[in-house]
Amino acid sequence: MAKLKRVLQPQRLRRVPPRFSWVDQRLVRAGFIERCDPPAAALYLFLVTVADAQGLSYYGEAGLCRQLQLSPAQLCAARERLIAADLIAFEAPLYQVLALPAATGTVEPAPAQAVVSALERAQVQLHLQQLRTQLRRAP
Repeated sequence: MAKLKRVLQPQRLRRVPPRFSWVDQRLVRAGFIERCDPPAAALYLFLVTVADAQGLSYYGEAGLCRQLQLSPAQLCAARERLIAADLIAFEAPLYQVLALPAATGTVEPAPAQAVVSALERAQVQLHLQQLRTQLRRAP
């Protein structure tokens, strides 16, 4: 016979929402979350929340930066971190939250160099974007 669990706030029990969204428990149990820094975890949670049943989301960079309170460079670094962790795929403007790989044990954290190179790429990308904006304004 199953033991009944005490519910702290029965009036606030979670229900499956009419729209599709979930988080796979293996994200924590298999160590995938350990591969994410806070901005990457925030981006992943946001994408999981807004994605459709196929894991797809078309949120643009400006909207994501505004919603997550990240700079474009921080967003780019978070996105690169999730791609390196094999949690998302990205082809602008389309994001896809990927099914977690089959667990064969715990997941090794991504090397620190991957984060540094993602940050460097984000900074270069931001710098190029600023240069393009300046060139468009030039007479």
